[in-house]
Amino acid sequence: MRWTLPNILSVLRLCAAPLFPAVYFLWDSPLADWIALVLFVGAAATDWVDGYLARKWNVVSRFGAMVDPIADKAMVLIALMVVVAQAGMPVVMTLAAGVIVFREVFVSGLREFLGARAGQLRVTQLAKWKTTVQMVAISVLIGHGIVALPAVEFLGTALLVVAAGLTLITGADYFAKAWPYLAEEERP
Repeated sequence: MRWTLPNILSVLRLCAAPLFPAVYFLWDSPLADWIALVLFVGAAATDWVDGYLARKWNVVSRFGAMVDPIADKAMVLIALMVVVAQAGMPVVMTLAAGVIVFREVFVSGLREFLGARAGQLRVTQLAKWKTTVQMVAISVLIGHGIVALPAVEFLGTALLVVAAGLTLITGADYFAKAWPYLAEEERP
């Protein structure tokens, strides 16, 4: 494995994920919200930058292909847990987060099961949009701790619901693509 800039960015994002909830134990709001927002937006930006640089510089690696989605999932899932807890676990936000968590675990399980055939579950453009909407929703919900306006929380929750809808669609798409590999073989 080579330590390229894209791989370093992915590893930094992975290491930043567990720091996200720690921010709320170390500082009070709104400082904690500002730090968490900068940490999350920085992680979201490196999600795009590391892939772009790896392709542009022709340094795509197996390590990067492995660690990048893990870092993405770790940051999103941990941030979801924190924003839902910070908001007091409102029903709509909690259900939307639950759908997102379920899909991430489900698709990861499909990829693990498929092993070498996991390439059949390529990331689609809609899945990229889903990730973008998730990250914007989480950023807005973190920002609600700074601004504390009901409209901000409503916008963040609405975006999270849209992300959950996209999550269901992309999860179903991955399942449909994996279905032929899940069928039991006929026994004589």
